[in-house]
Amino acid sequence: MEDSIFAKIVAGEIPVHKVYEDEKTLALLDIYPKHEGHVLVIPKVHPAEFVWELDSDTYQAVMETVQKVALRLREVLPYPYIHSAVVGTDIPYAHVHVIPFAVTADLHNPQRTDIEPDHIAFAALAEKLAFHD
Repeated sequence: MEDSIFAKIVAGEIPVHKVYEDEKTLALLDIYPKHEGHVLVIPKVHPAEFVWELDSDTYQAVMETVQKVALRLREVLPYPYIHSAVVGTDIPYAHVHVIPFAVTADLHNPQRTDIEPDHIAFAALAEKLAFHD
């Protein structure tokens, strides 16, 4: 698991478009989004392969961040619904997908890994979604 992309992100080895960060969690834009505003929430401490394997404090921190991000997405973006999913099969590191949407079909968009991510657009969206104290 030390070689996972999320472990490298937490270690600061890979740049990301952060939306939120605290001492236990990190929320970042998925660079291959299913829909605009697709965010991934990951633990920074006690990583596990699946969310269910996290210790109680870390699990609670992840879910609190999911809630904060979901409410922020609804506040900033023009989508009335938020989908959250714990899948765990794509990357072996505990994470939660948080995806704003208007109609269920939005959730069935493919993640276009064959297209180069638009990092300028992602940076602008991350800034728009970022939490400012």
